[in-house]
This record gives sequence, C-alpha cells and structure tokens, in this order.
Amino acid sequence: MIQKIKIFALLAMTSMSSLPMMGQDLLARQAPVDRKMKAVDSVALQRLIDFDNFENPSADLYEDWDNMHAHSHVTELPDSFRISLKNFCMPTDSRVLTSNFGARWGRQHKGLDIKVYIGDTIRAAFTGKVRVVRYEGRGYGKYVVIRHDNGLETYYAHLSKQLVVEDQEVRAGDPIGLGGNTGRSTGSHLHFETRLCGVALNPAILFDFRNQDVVDDSYMFRKSTYQHDSSLANRLRGVGGMSYGTNIDDDIELAIAAPEASYKQENRFHKVKRGETLFSIARKRGTTVDAIMKMNHLKKNAKLKPGQILKFN
Repeated sequence: MIQKIKIFALLAMTSMSSLPMMGQDLLARQAPVDRKMKAVDSVALQRLIDFDNFENPSADLYEDWDNMHAHSHVTELPDSFRISLKNFCMPTDSRVLTSNFGARWGRQHKGLDIKVYIGDTIRAAFTGKVRVVRYEGRGYGKYVVIRHDNGLETYYAHLSKQLVVEDQEVRAGDPIGLGGNTGRSTGSHLHFETRLCGVALNPAILFDFRNQDVVDDSYMFRKSTYQHDSSLANRLRGVGGMSYGTNIDDDIELAIAAPEASYKQENRFHKVKRGETLFSIARKRGTTVDAIMKMNHLKKNAKLKPGQILKFN
C-alpha cells in the first residue's frame, strides 16, 4: 500500500512539473492563430467601413454636424453625384401640389408646396438623422431638417407640431411632424425641400407626388444640368403638369419621358402680372379665355389687376 502511494505521488509531481511546458506549447500554438484572427478582424472591419461608405455616401459629402443653421454649406457641391432613391417613403399621402419650385412672386421658392390639412401625418422620406428642429416665425414656421444616408437633406416646414428631436435617428416612413400653417404661410400645407450640400434641388426631379412614387431608383445629379432637370421636372410633375412650351426639342423629350397622366386634374391658380390679358394668360396656361371667364365668373371685357388671382385648369 505504501509503495502504491509513493508511485501515485511521483506521477502527480511529474504531471505538475510538465504543466508550464504544456502551457508554453499551447501559447506557442495559439500565437499564429491570434495573428490570423487580427488579420481577419482588420479585413472585416475594412469591409464594414467600405460597406458603410457605400450605403451612407453622406459621410463623404458633409464634414460637420450643425444643429443651429438649416442652410449651412458644409462642403463644395460635387460635379456629379448619384443619389439613391430606394427605400423611400412619400412624406405625405396628398397628391395635390399648390406651388412649384423656382421663381415665385419675385423670389426663389426652394421647394414644393403640397396641400395637407392641420394634423395630417408627415413622414421621413428616407432613413437618416434629424439635424434641425426649430421655429422660424417669418419663414418656415415649425420645421424639421433630416440628413439622409443617400446624401440628401430634406426639409419639412409649416408644421403644427414636431414629433422628433435633434440628433434622433429615424427610418423612412417614421412620423416626424403634423401638417400645419405656422410661419409665413397663407394656408395649411407642407413646404418640402430636397437639398444637396445646402443647394436646393427641385423635389419634382426625385418625387412624383401625383403618382405617390419616386421617378426612378436613383438620380444622377450633375452640376451642369440640374437646373435644366428642374425646369423639365416642373413641366412633367409640377403644378402645371404637361404644359408644353415653345421649344420643340423639349416637347419631344417630354412626350417620350412621360405619357399623359391618369389622375384627376386639379384647379390651379395664376397671379396676374402687369400687362397680362385673359388671352395671354389662357395661351400661357394652355386653356381658353372662355374657360377662365367661367371659372372666375368674369365678363369678357373685365379688367385684370396686377396681383389678382385667377383659377384655371
């Protein structure tokens, strides 16, 4: 029995003395594995960064984050830039446009006006992060600015209530406000802007409100042509719709690009300018003198006053 105990003790001591060596062997075998894992981690991290930059090109466009100023130009406008329009949500269900992007009443109107009622839900157009939530009494009223992963910033103005806070992350379709009539506004509506690096782009280039859809999967912005694109978009999808002008080439382009829409036509409005007549207005708006007279209860010899608002369709 004593002999067995001695043998067991000897074996135990031998095993314990070999543990440090076994530990060293284990560490030696683990070292190359650790180096390989670090290499894999680095590759995976780089892929993640590359993927994030691909999915979030705004990271390359904007160098800082400003909650104070809605229109801060943080970077130079690129010569060209592809804006993804996938995974969108229309900001409102309304199909009625009341004012186009562009020159209006002697100043630039830098968005589209869409008819909404006080309390209507306004939603984020794309996924992004809320940059500005403020009130501007002589302009936007209660408004929200969101910077999106696709490089755009969208503005939602004249709200009755803001439902988000600055620096909040939102998904496309999340409620961000309620329709209203705050600020410089003559009736409840949503003033909707789309901007790239602080420069206003016509939302009609990207959105077709009457058909509640975007115009394509993406829009290739080009500094040299976006103003022409804006004019064309107003004629295709703006308040006036398919009102052809005098440029034959443009008319051909319009006819190919957008067949006649199937939506119900809405009444539209014209603000009379000095020197205009019923005949010149009818020709400009693609209607007839009799139609304008009937809609506005005018006599044929009625005198028009600058600033007078006339209905037409």
